[in-house]
Amino acid sequence: MAARKKGGAKKGGAKKGGAKKSSAKRGGAKKAGAKKSSSRKSAGKKRSGAKRTPNAAFMKAMQPSEQLSAVVGSNPMPRTEITKKLWAYIKRKGLQDAKERRMINADENLRPIFKKDQVSMFDMTKLVNKHLS
Repeated sequence: MAARKKGGAKKGGAKKGGAKKSSAKRGGAKKAGAKKSSSRKSAGKKRSGAKRTPNAAFMKAMQPSEQLSAVVGSNPMPRTEITKKLWAYIKRKGLQDAKERRMINADENLRPIFKKDQVSMFDMTKLVNKHLS
């Protein structure tokens, strides 16, 4: 019988005595939680002061294929720069689908790269990586 009362108090039972016990328990949990959050804040300060080092694989200069060089240029450049230039081209030409913004409509320069008329922005990066060496 005693186990039932404790179980009811945890669920927020209607008895006054149970409500007082559960609020006392919650107060203890807040203190423990406050200690954890203060340690998280101090850990966050340590991380924010340190600068991130760029990943060498992303910064390696890649040579775009002939089809891709028509869009981003023929000079070797990192993948990040190729992606930026590709997005600048898409925005400049207005190739993002008006209703579903995640979809990119291919024009005459992007059709050889995508091999479709419309590609999602997530698939676009996979297809572009095939044109880098």
